[in-house]
Amino acid sequence: MIRLLIADDQPAAREGLRLLFRPVEDIDVLGAAANGRELVAMARRLSPDVVLTDIRMPGTDGVEAARELSGLSPSPSTVMLTTFDTDDYLFGALQAGAVGFLLKESDPELYVEAVRAAASGQGVIDPRVTPRLVKRFARTSPRTPPLLVEELTPREREVLVLVAKGRSNARIAGELSITHGTAKVHVARILAKLGLESRVQAAIYAYRHGLTTWADD
Repeated sequence: MIRLLIADDQPAAREGLRLLFRPVEDIDVLGAAANGRELVAMARRLSPDVVLTDIRMPGTDGVEAARELSGLSPSPSTVMLTTFDTDDYLFGALQAGAVGFLLKESDPELYVEAVRAAASGQGVIDPRVTPRLVKRFARTSPRTPPLLVEELTPREREVLVLVAKGRSNARIAGELSITHGTAKVHVARILAKLGLESRVQAAIYAYRHGLTTWADD
């Protein structure tokens, strides 16, 4: 059972998230916080596996909460909820250790997939967030692939490009005509071979080193 905490300063949003996860048998919503400070206090008390939090909240926001949560032992994985106008928050959240980024209007299935992925040490990025998130970090980076890329198989390179485009494991499986489990294994092997910790880092890596460009999508 995945232990989940949610946070949003809007009561309707908090209730909507509760309702979204209520029928999901492997996710248990431990509680809902109205701000980052309350979220951190609840996390200290309840020890969640995953935190799903609005990135922008009054007082202690999601980014500051993520920084504090990263200092807990054990620390929960953090998935951020955002909108199109919060670029600066996105970059701060990445630096604070967030493993997933979803738009508030993301498909409900993506919410569930993101929480499950975060619980297993991975992450999911809404495809519409990926370009803005990655461009900032890839803009001034070298374009020559490092030797580590040579360790990837042709299939793993294909998977890495799709990860960089923000595809979920399910989408990767569909586009490459492989099983969901095989896609998950490929992603895990890519992260291990490249010494990366999350799909976010893998996406940035692919763009930094010229394995894909925005024109390819």
